[in-house]
Amino acid sequence: MTQKWINQGDHVKVITGNDKGTVGKVIVRAKNRIVVEGVNIRKRHAPAQGEQQKEGGNIIEMERPIHISNVALTDADGNKIKLTVKTDGEKKDLVYDKGGKETVFRTLRK
Repeated sequence: MTQKWINQGDHVKVITGNDKGTVGKVIVRAKNRIVVEGVNIRKRHAPAQGEQQKEGGNIIEMERPIHISNVALTDADGNKIKLTVKTDGEKKDLVYDKGGKETVFRTLRK
């Protein structure tokens, strides 16, 4: 279950849904839902306010949250990765295998 390691700022790839295959950066994470940059974009029709009364309202495009199980972590190249935890005494590192070599993804606090 690699979803627990997804944090704000990580790059993820959408694996299911209308935006399948899209790679984006996590903007916000709240429990089991995340907002990914450029994914699940919805339009909202805002009413005219103030000086816009004569011109009409606006159409606002915004990213909406998706479930965390619909995404997978990616490396810098956009390839899916699977993280494992390696401990070296006091510190814990999240690592993944890249070309037969272990690469550190992030260091965890103890």
